[in-house]
Parts: sequence; structure tokens; C-alpha cells
Amino acid sequence: MSFSKAGRSGYGLVNGDGVVDLSGRYGTRWPNLREVIAEGALERLVADASGLPSDLALAELKYEIPIRSPEKIVCVGVNYPDRNEEYKDGQTAPPNPSLFVRFARSFVGHDQPLIRPFESHQLDYEGEVVIVIGRAGRRIPEAQALEHIAGLSVCNEGTLRDWVRHAKFNVTQGKNFDGSGAIGPWLVPFRDEAQIADITLETRVNGELRQSDRTSRMIFSFRKIINYVSTFTTLIPGDILVTGTPTGAGARSDPPRWLESGDVVEVAVEGVGTLRNAVAEEK
Repeated sequence: MSFSKAGRSGYGLVNGDGVVDLSGRYGTRWPNLREVIAEGALERLVADASGLPSDLALAELKYEIPIRSPEKIVCVGVNYPDRNEEYKDGQTAPPNPSLFVRFARSFVGHDQPLIRPFESHQLDYEGEVVIVIGRAGRRIPEAQALEHIAGLSVCNEGTLRDWVRHAKFNVTQGKNFDGSGAIGPWLVPFRDEAQIADITLETRVNGELRQSDRTSRMIFSFRKIINYVSTFTTLIPGDILVTGTPTGAGARSDPPRWLESGDVVEVAVEGVGTLRNAVAEEK
């Protein structure tokens, strides 16, 4: 995980209710997790820290997004069959993924408030699986794509729905309000395809199940996403790919169910963890 405490930023290995402070041991060599990943040292640090006692209590730390300053955050839209059908346009799934980008500032960490801004009350949730790139590549073949993954995380890709329709061709505005989404709680090292091939993704609001699907039903696989994105841009260590949300977002309810101040959103990814955030009005 990446964390902050009393103005100091760090990273460490979660150990029950505590954290082994890896930044305290290796921070001069690797200032943050992005540098750890870039040098291919993630598994080494996990192995080195596995037998060590905790240095910090988890309850005392503020969760940060696992990769604080990624070069790129690329998101996939409409990547589950039922989600495609929600559009009611009679079109089958497109041959290639729909993509957009987000800025790191638009995300907060686990247990930090999602911010509903002054400009809109149409804050919506989107639970998604996150893959973090561990090895650079351009035009990566699908057969080798998973070799470029360093780890997995969870995303609530919070969206201001009316602001995604402010222009004719893009959704950038509604996807990038400061603090409107979240990534976390941590980064789980990726080891093999079984971790992601057929896992459950669920979103709950105030305990009510709103979204549920399995990654085996994705229109565009993790391999395809890496292959396609790397066709036009070089993926580098620490880049984040947000892989799409199932049906069940609040905008598709009748009437729509927007997030209100005090609501609690939980996104759970099997084998990775549960990302939890309460909603707060912008001060």
C-alpha cells in the first residue's frame, strides 16, 4: 500500500492490522511504489518483508492511491455485455474498446471521501478492476500481454453524469473532477492468469448490491486491453488501466439514483480486496 502519516508519504506491506514500513527501509533507493515496480523489485520486497513485524498500525495511516503519480491512467468504457445493452441503441459490441483518460488528482485512496462538487449532484459510481503495468512495452502481442502486469487493484470510477455530456464527442470533464473517484486499498502482486480470468466484481451502496459480474464475461479481455492501448502509446511501469464497469450504475435506474452525502460505496474484487469510500459534499 501507499500511505501518508503526519505529512510523510510512504509505502509498505500490509500485515493484518499493521504495515511493514518498506519506505523506511528502501526509500532512498525507491522513493515510491512506481520506482519499485520500474526496477522489477515488487516481489523481492514482498519476500523480504513477509517475516518482519509491523512498524505501523494500519488505523493510524491515511490510504493513498497505490501509484501516486502514474504517467497514464487509461480507462475502458462499455466492457460488459449487459452494460452495452443499457445503451438501447441496437448496436452490438464494437470491435475495439472505447477509451478515455483520467488524471491522478481525480482519485482518492481507500477510506477517503469521494467529493461531490458544487457544479453537479449527479455523482455516480462505477466499480472496476485495475491492472498496473510493470514492464514497458509498445505493440504488445496478446500472447505476452499478461507478462507486463505488476499488480491488481480496485477502482470506483466515479462520474459526474451531466458533465460527460457537455460536449459532442468526449467525456473528459465528467470523469475528472478532483476526488470524484477512488483506487485502492492496495496493490496485489500479479502472479498468473488465474487471479483475473474469472473473478467476481461487485459494487454496494449502503450495503445494497448494485453491480455484480465476472471478468470472464468482459467484452475485451485484459490481454486485449493491453495489446490495444500499447498499439498507440508506450505503456510504462506504473501506468494504470481501468478495465470497465458492469451494468447497475445509478444513472440507469428509473429514476436515476445519484450518490448523496453520507452514502458509503464499496467495490469488491475477488482475491484483491474491497475499496470503501463515503461521499462528502465539496466544502
